[in-house]
Amino acid sequence: MSLRVNGTALIIAALVATVGALAFPVWSYADRSGTGQANLNASTVATQWGPLSATDRDLLVKVRLAGLWELPAGQQAIERAPSRAMVECGDHLVVGHTDLDRRARDVAAKLGVELPNQPTEQQQGWLRELTAARGEEYERKFANILRNAHGKVFALIAEVRHTTRNALIRQLASDANQTVLDHITMLEATGMVDHDALANEAAGRKTTPPTGPPVVPSPAVPSPVLPSGTDQSYTSRPVPEAGIRTPHG
Repeated sequence: MSLRVNGTALIIAALVATVGALAFPVWSYADRSGTGQANLNASTVATQWGPLSATDRDLLVKVRLAGLWELPAGQQAIERAPSRAMVECGDHLVVGHTDLDRRARDVAAKLGVELPNQPTEQQQGWLRELTAARGEEYERKFANILRNAHGKVFALIAEVRHTTRNALIRQLASDANQTVLDHITMLEATGMVDHDALANEAAGRKTTPPTGPPVVPSPAVPSPVLPSGTDQSYTSRPVPEAGIRTPHG
């Protein structure tokens, strides 16, 4: 009898252990390191305006860096004045980033985020490249380097505006979205932006194939079938506009 009881107890204990082992990963998944939620929590600090994530702080730094090199680039375009479109573009860069940089520094001071005081090595290289260029080469480099840079930060702005839980960052993202879109529009208005190059570079960064629907070819429009003996030149005669009568020949 005792052997039967002991055997039953062992079976029950084994079942309980199995169920517990299966359930434990589900219960503890949210707390496991390496998950998206855990990484978000680890990189987030509390503020009176809401949680401040690492991505939020990255936006502040990127906005500051943009102003540090695009302000002198815009001023350079105004001074060189190669074309009216380029001057207007430079003016938009100067006005937009002067205001946006002020907002970013104000938000960073309130949230305790340290900002850089000089452009990155890559951004300084872009400025040197623009300074060395002349004439049409300068205009093309200006339009394409700046258009590419704006397009990349545009994606970060959209992500932060969509996901941030911080009120100050949310407003900054909204302001940055308007400013960057304005600059993209002005750069494209110069007529110098190489959209094929932008698309090819973006495609090179993707590791998964596109998932868009296939293109359905439009059905061919059949040619009219004319009765036998009809003058074939009839098809090339102009069709009179509605309400206008033409004399018969």
